[in-house]
Amino acid sequence: MAKVEWTWHFEDLSPAVIWPVLADTNRFNEILGLPSYRLEEVAQPNGTVLRRGTGTVAGIALAWEEKPYEWVLHRRFRQTRIFSKGPFRVFGPTLDITPSGAGSTLVYALHWEPVNWLGKLSGVRLARSAGRTIERRMREAVAFLRGSAPMMFDYPAPVLPAGVRERLGAMVRDAEATGYAHGLAQRLADRLVSTMEVDLQRLRPKALAGAFGTSQRDAIELCLAGVKARMLDMRWDLLCTNCRGAKVTVPSLDQLPRGAHCPSCNIDYGRDFARNVELTFAPSPLIRTLGVGSFCLSGPATTPHVLVQQLLAPGERRAVAVDLPPGPYRLRTLHPGRAVDIEHAGGPVPGLRIVADGVEALPPGAAGEVSFVNDAGFELAALIEARGWVREALTAHEVTTLQAFRELFADATLRPGDEAGVGQVTILFTDLRGSTALYEQMGDAAAFNLVREHFAVLGRAVREANGAIVKTIGDAVMAAFADPADAVRAALAIRGDVAALDHRLSADRNLGAALVVKVGLHMGPSIAVNLNDRLDYFGSTVNMAARLQGQSQGGDIVLSRAVADDPAVRPLLLRVASRDETVMLKGFATPVPFVRITA
Repeated sequence: MAKVEWTWHFEDLSPAVIWPVLADTNRFNEILGLPSYRLEEVAQPNGTVLRRGTGTVAGIALAWEEKPYEWVLHRRFRQTRIFSKGPFRVFGPTLDITPSGAGSTLVYALHWEPVNWLGKLSGVRLARSAGRTIERRMREAVAFLRGSAPMMFDYPAPVLPAGVRERLGAMVRDAEATGYAHGLAQRLADRLVSTMEVDLQRLRPKALAGAFGTSQRDAIELCLAGVKARMLDMRWDLLCTNCRGAKVTVPSLDQLPRGAHCPSCNIDYGRDFARNVELTFAPSPLIRTLGVGSFCLSGPATTPHVLVQQLLAPGERRAVAVDLPPGPYRLRTLHPGRAVDIEHAGGPVPGLRIVADGVEALPPGAAGEVSFVNDAGFELAALIEARGWVREALTAHEVTTLQAFRELFADATLRPGDEAGVGQVTILFTDLRGSTALYEQMGDAAAFNLVREHFAVLGRAVREANGAIVKTIGDAVMAAFADPADAVRAALAIRGDVAALDHRLSADRNLGAALVVKVGLHMGPSIAVNLNDRLDYFGSTVNMAARLQGQSQGGDIVLSRAVADDPAVRPLLLRVASRDETVMLKGFATPVPFVRITA
């Protein structure tokens, strides 16, 4: 096996700082000028998946089996391709990062095994040429990390068709006209025509928020405004619950299937709006056409929740140096089989033994080391993953509980008769106390105008707390939130804002306090459905929230225990007066405990 390697020392960049750049093989391959490619994934009788790739490099047609990447977070990665067509039998890179004081020592190597005279002649030349390019790109990345360069790589701007700049100007104006672009539409337009493809293939608004230095909600609303202005396209991704890759992508909610098959993991899986349906964005073809495929389909950055992945031969035993922070993890194989969840409190980490039907946990070994054992009888990849989902993912549940989405895309619904599970939603109901008497005292027209003003106050409070008005029912409002703490903030704002509105108008009415709002909240699983051409929610969670609103006396807020006990809600309750109560509610067999915020 031939090999060429390069070594760099960076005194001021730790492994944790430099890893996200160097392990992003998709980005690195694009900037190195390698072509994008696709893989054919073929399920094998033993449950594993054979990945076959094809491509052309420097005019040479290639075909290969792509082995799973191996890596340890912040320490090492290795990739190997076994070729069936081309001048090499084996070709692949390795990267080792070693702490060195406050900095790092990096060793990057290319290893290959030639299969013919062309491989022997071209191997060293190809490796050295690649090395010079890698050296230059490495220096650019380091300059970016040190803050001395505005971009990670010196990326040549793509050649745009005639008229694109003018078209973008009109789109920027249209996006800002929606009221949801927050003065950022021009920055988004500039990004679409100047940045790397890897940043645009699945544009995530929460990641964009970090790049633009703005709030996540503003970035989400900016992307929605970009779609409305035809600058961006929506992509609803149905993520595999195992590898979390987007195995199905559709342009609209009504095309989203109830489930899918992941050929990479060889499993079937369903959908949950709050868990594995993600909204991403891509440039409109009117602006920029992206290439087909990816530049790297299975590197560490593709599955950032996987901290360690190792490929083991049958019977192989391997000790791997790993430092895992405390937290919830899962031990599993890359392919179907039983997994083991662990709660790591610190210190030695349990080992992992692969057996025929999955994995078993081994007793913890030495500190900073994890044992991997393959007793399955065939080659398998084993991994340790964090159980939390990607923080930058914008779930369908989250975006459909934003007022901007409801206003800009009122027709974005599921198919008639279809429904989607939502693992957790917080429902808020309000109603006006004594609204019938209000109409009798003021007359229909005056009372209606007053109620309409109260709806505007509610809508503003809900939107500012990252929620959405689902519907109005007479003088009542139903709103939905992805985060229960946001729902409680909205409820507190509603109570205060309606009281302020009533105080401002009471002198003119000379009727005393007439606008008093009743509020109830509950959180839990629900069903999202298409009702009257809009997304609505049904189920016991909705029923409970409505019943709790009925327990409000006006001017108070009634929270279910599920809401009140949420860790993010507890600090909010410390700032207000409240008391615990219990009541029998219609439709529920046992007494229901709740918390009443009184002042």
